[in-house]
Amino acid sequence: MNRCIKKNLKLSLIISFCFLFVVLFVYPQNSKACTLIVASGKATTNGRPLMWKNRDTSQLLNKLMYFKGKKYNFIGLIDSDDASGKEIWAGLNEKGLAIMNSQADDLAVKEKKYEGAGNGAFMKMALGECATVDDFEKLLQREKGKWDLSANFGVIDARGGAAFFETSSEYYTRFDANDKKVAPFGYIVRTNFSYTSPDYLEGGGFIRFERMSHLAEMARATNQLNVKFILQQAARDLNHEKLHSYPLSMTLPDDPARPLYINTNDTINRNSTASAIVFEGAPSEDRADLATMWVILGQPVSCVALPVWPYSGKIPKVATAPDKETCPLNAFSRKLVAFLYPDQRGRMWQYLNVNRLRTYGGEGVLPKILRIENQVLEKTAAQLSLWEKKKESPERVAEFQEEMADFVLKSLLTEFPDIR
Repeated sequence: MNRCIKKNLKLSLIISFCFLFVVLFVYPQNSKACTLIVASGKATTNGRPLMWKNRDTSQLLNKLMYFKGKKYNFIGLIDSDDASGKEIWAGLNEKGLAIMNSQADDLAVKEKKYEGAGNGAFMKMALGECATVDDFEKLLQREKGKWDLSANFGVIDARGGAAFFETSSEYYTRFDANDKKVAPFGYIVRTNFSYTSPDYLEGGGFIRFERMSHLAEMARATNQLNVKFILQQAARDLNHEKLHSYPLSMTLPDDPARPLYINTNDTINRNSTASAIVFEGAPSEDRADLATMWVILGQPVSCVALPVWPYSGKIPKVATAPDKETCPLNAFSRKLVAFLYPDQRGRMWQYLNVNRLRTYGGEGVLPKILRIENQVLEKTAAQLSLWEKKKESPERVAEFQEEMADFVLKSLLTEFPDIR
């Protein structure tokens, strides 16, 4: 073998290794993508601010944890293997301040190798120290240059504040949902790119952004921008904006050996969606106890939302777990996801079996999920109506959220007896 052939062979091996590295290591990290909306009370059905995040990540096991912060106590969504809760990925505190984020790679400061490693820890600090959207902005000003941040932070509060902060380690820009010049219809959609980046091509989530923008426009125009719309239409949306595919209404194949599959890599409900969180703001600053955090602890098409309140001082048992364990609700969700994504060869883990989704148990997965969830929504609405008239004790609020969480898990096990 002459020198030229050896040199070319060596170069080919290097290129092959680099490609393998990108596929195995870089590609999964791109799953740190999310779809979000922040809406002011001007845009929502009940006049309260609303905020939502579909959390897309390679860390698919999630649970809730209760924290005692520097000033305020709060509930946070964490990775199940984060035993001490060092980072939170969405949360609500006792003052009615809620926070969430999406990764924005186009805000990374690559010269310093700052790519957002501090996003989760920063949100944890904010929940423990901030009571309002303005407090959060002051925190950003105080901590400027001290953190590795690369995110679109969404924040709402009990005063009616609602805003996104496009944030890097060196600067931030506030986009206020109450500002008609910024948000003429009272809401702002974000995915994984920013408007203040020097290079928007570094961002991602453009297809999901287009789809959610259309959904939000429809909801706003018909006065449906509320918790139920977000949970049941936006968070679980499986339509591909560019391909104009509508898998829930397409004709299913007659041959059961050749089921319909869809790739959910660019849909809002993604194969990498680990959870969904919807925050409904408090009616006023003095009733911050009524600010509600709705959580789906799993891919939205595989689990039911449950409500929690920091005011309760507790987390429902089925939504939390000790050490590095995942919680019972999330564990069930992962089993149902395995049923819906049965083929793990190559990239087939990205493909959802639509036949299974639509025909399970004779009626399909979603009708069963939504039947349970509608009961939770109705019971919670009735309870909140009573609490508005007379402030309830933290103990009773804790009892109610425990009752709802138990009902959700028991109902899922009943509706899906063979998903174990």
